[in-house]
Amino acid sequence: MTDAATGIAVDRLPGAGASLEVVLIEGARFGADSDAGPRRPHRHDYHELVWTRRGAGRHLIDGEVSLVEPDTITLIGRGQVHIFESARGLHGAIVRFGDELLHGDPATGVNPAWLIGSRAVPRVAVPPGEAGRLEAAVGLLAAEARRPRDSRTVDLQRHFLSALLLWVERWYEATRTEQRDADDPDLQLYRGFSEVLERDYARHHDAPHFANALGVPQAALSRALVHVTGRTTKELITDRRMLEAARLLRFSEMGVGEIAHRAGYGDQLYFSRAFKRRFGEAPSAYRERVRGRAPER
Repeated sequence: MTDAATGIAVDRLPGAGASLEVVLIEGARFGADSDAGPRRPHRHDYHELVWTRRGAGRHLIDGEVSLVEPDTITLIGRGQVHIFESARGLHGAIVRFGDELLHGDPATGVNPAWLIGSRAVPRVAVPPGEAGRLEAAVGLLAAEARRPRDSRTVDLQRHFLSALLLWVERWYEATRTEQRDADDPDLQLYRGFSEVLERDYARHHDAPHFANALGVPQAALSRALVHVTGRTTKELITDRRMLEAARLLRFSEMGVGEIAHRAGYGDQLYFSRAFKRRFGEAPSAYRERVRGRAPER
């Protein structure tokens, strides 16, 4: 489908309520290197991890070039505009997943979600000797995505995906430690912000609260967040609240008023308007669509 406001095509995961898709690739060609030619730029309504075991080519992510090279992982966040400009002889896998698989129990302290959509982390090199473990993890995800859904499906998918992302985080941080990149403080500030946001998003919606919690000036926090994610403090707070609302609409039986309260909105009407601005449809319509009770718009 196409976003009427921007004219940019929007890719969605197939099937109502689907949150995970794993595509195994053997010798694929994309874009200018394929018989079909290059695709139009498109915005993802999901997150994407592209594992390249062998092959060559290039992506454009929000207009910036990211090379396709052997033994690399490319991370593309929800909402980013992407095009596989060219790729040939591509072997590996593409893992696509929804927001609800990014966040486990905040009390565990394990939250690799900061990787996704971070402009500082477009591509990560897979260390020598780790490709086998990576492919095994991708295989577990692929098998879980293929089997019929049951009460344990989401938890298992989240578990396997979190392990995969934590490996990527480890590999990325090891590279940065060796290179001593100059923008490390911004990334660390973003990670601290993500932890406070997970704890406080429903109770605090103002940027000064998060700056005070981290002990930094509000302007410094805003600059760091924009540098790492391309989004302002306020936008990231709103995104987290909307994520919680969408998750509860999809997976819970709570009423819209209760969901508004859980997402930190005291007024149901204001929440409904904010949700519609974010997702293009009212909360009840969104719930019907993602549960397969209404046709795709």
